[in-house]
Amino acid sequence: MSLRNADFTMQRAAVAAAARRLAADGLVIGTAGNVSCRQGDLVAVTATGLALADAAPEHVTLIDLNGTIVDGDWQPTSEVELHLGVYHDSDAAAVVHTHSPNAIALSLVRDELPCIHYQQLLLGGAIRVAPFAAFGTTELASSVREALRDKSAAIMANHGAVAVGPTLDAAIANVHLVEWASGIYLTAAAAGSPRALEPEQQQSVLAATLRRGYGSTVTLSE
Repeated sequence: MSLRNADFTMQRAAVAAAARRLAADGLVIGTAGNVSCRQGDLVAVTATGLALADAAPEHVTLIDLNGTIVDGDWQPTSEVELHLGVYHDSDAAAVVHTHSPNAIALSLVRDELPCIHYQQLLLGGAIRVAPFAAFGTTELASSVREALRDKSAAIMANHGAVAVGPTLDAAIANVHLVEWASGIYLTAAAAGSPRALEPEQQQSVLAATLRRGYGSTVTLSE
């Protein structure tokens, strides 16, 4: 292995660990779902046909931004075009795709997950549902890339969810947030018509966040 590829030992281990974590959290089942992270012009991505619960570093393939295999014994995920498209479109450093149950259920009845909680502002507000297309197709990759425009997550109709982030941990947190908000929406919809936050309400939250430094860790001096 070249020195350039050896530098990805930690990334491969991190991608494998993220895949196992998603499986343990119930966001993927069997071979459904995939994970990648980017550093420079190389991407570490889970292999096709891999049971994510059993992912190990050797199941993570190293490719360039054109999809050419640089190192590894496995073919990359069938959704590799989606991952590479995100990296071409944005400065994201990680992409996770899950088959999250609540997100799938919501995609069967909605074309969008409205902004029902201010935490969704971390994802860009309302979450688009990309139209259904067969897995691994250019059509699916294209529609998901469009759904991700100005967002950190999207839902795939009759399929699952995808989230991006500056780190693997951030991308995983984002896909968890999609699943949580989808579950809240479905629970509320069973009782009535969920009320989404109005644009001015969303703006008031953003203003309060800036004013109060919400989400920042503060160290108390002695």
